[in-house]
Amino acid sequence: MRLVIQRVVSGSVEVDGKTVGNIGKGLVVLLGVKEDDTEVDADYLVEKLVNLRIFDDSEGKMNLSLLDVKGELLIVSQFTLYGDCKKGRRPNYMKAAGAEKAKTLYEYFTKKCREYDVRVETGIFQAMMLVKIENDGPVTILMDSEKQF
Repeated sequence: MRLVIQRVVSGSVEVDGKTVGNIGKGLVVLLGVKEDDTEVDADYLVEKLVNLRIFDDSEGKMNLSLLDVKGELLIVSQFTLYGDCKKGRRPNYMKAAGAEKAKTLYEYFTKKCREYDVRVETGIFQAMMLVKIENDGPVTILMDSEKQF
């Protein structure tokens, strides 16, 4: 499982011109699911995500977590995070999980985030989405359940 995490002032998702999810201060998370991912991968990343110290403390140091600042989450599924561009000019998505498995783990991931009493908004799985991100910093972090980064 792979995450692109962006610290934001605000974020939103539109589908067919309608806002389906929006947050204020918090994190926009683009989530990709790999074919062999499990709930164990999701559990690991959820715990890391909500406790990741990337918000500024009173001295301007990134020392506070999403939980500390009572931030919000906008989680958007994105299978293209497993696009392999090593050969040719068109990404290969063979490592990305199929839709059924990806949706199940995406929903599990969002449910586990909510268990931390965090306000969680989402996009619509498999929809064509317009994601608006007002990145704060900018701060962008990559995380992978295989600990590649």
